[in-house]
Amino acid sequence: MYGVSLVSRGDMVMMDGPEEAINTASELLEAVIDRIRQDPGMTEEDVRALFRQDLRTSLQAEESAAGEGFGARGVRTYKSTVRARTGGQLAYLESVSRNDIVFVIGPAGTGKTYLAVAAAVSALKQKKVSRIVLARPAVEAGENLGFLPGALEDKVDPYLRPLYDALQELLEPDRLVRFQAMKVVEVAPLAFMRGRTLNDAFIILDEAQNTTPAQMKMFLTRLGAGSKAVVTGDITQTDLPANRPSGLVDVRTVLRGVSGLDFVYLSERDVVRNPLVQRIVRAYEKHDDELQKGNGAESAREGSAG
Repeated sequence: MYGVSLVSRGDMVMMDGPEEAINTASELLEAVIDRIRQDPGMTEEDVRALFRQDLRTSLQAEESAAGEGFGARGVRTYKSTVRARTGGQLAYLESVSRNDIVFVIGPAGTGKTYLAVAAAVSALKQKKVSRIVLARPAVEAGENLGFLPGALEDKVDPYLRPLYDALQELLEPDRLVRFQAMKVVEVAPLAFMRGRTLNDAFIILDEAQNTTPAQMKMFLTRLGAGSKAVVTGDITQTDLPANRPSGLVDVRTVLRGVSGLDFVYLSERDVVRNPLVQRIVRAYEKHDDELQKGNGAESAREGSAG
């Protein structure tokens, strides 16, 4: 990656290569060693992810985030410590610490939902909030859910399952059951948010690209005193009908310049799943760019013909 060869001799590492490359590689290697010392539980994939990113940028983000409980030691939950694994993820956590509302937009595999839930559980553990509310739009709720078997909870469960998956990784099973029974943790379809005011809560709206502008406004106006909200979504994967605008796309224009909130954009560089996912995201982005260029050229030909 840096044009440097490494040879291990006992507890020493010898490097061979251009001087500038050796200096860069030494700096990054020392940063990784420091991270491992701070968190011996790091996996091989965690280390690989660090080397795939520009660690110098990541470390700067860590330093500014450390004062808010985020950074090299990660986000502390009841069950584990969750670490940001890319520069974009560190910027995401830093923004959550500084703003009351954060919109996180990016492709699949960038940890949008998982980090939001981790930050919420951490805030609950530190008693910064008294409850967590997680919501997702059920885009087919109008007709199709009525044909599914079971009670309402059974019908909406498939839409909310990714949120439960994240909670189960960050909370012990009995604690999660107890919190849900006490309504300390609530997972619900977006439609259930209407008419409520949520005070002292950490609220997450997941898959927000499937909201309409009216639904987005309804959700954002639920925020009460002492509350924080994170809105996540991938605007390239909208399941709404073609003639219905996405609330997540619309809100970027409506709320431009409003203080107290922030927009964070993650990219394929922040994908932390199988490296193949990163290549798939990149291929789709390239394909979409080519389609847009082709459509633009077609429109230009039509205009000159007219």
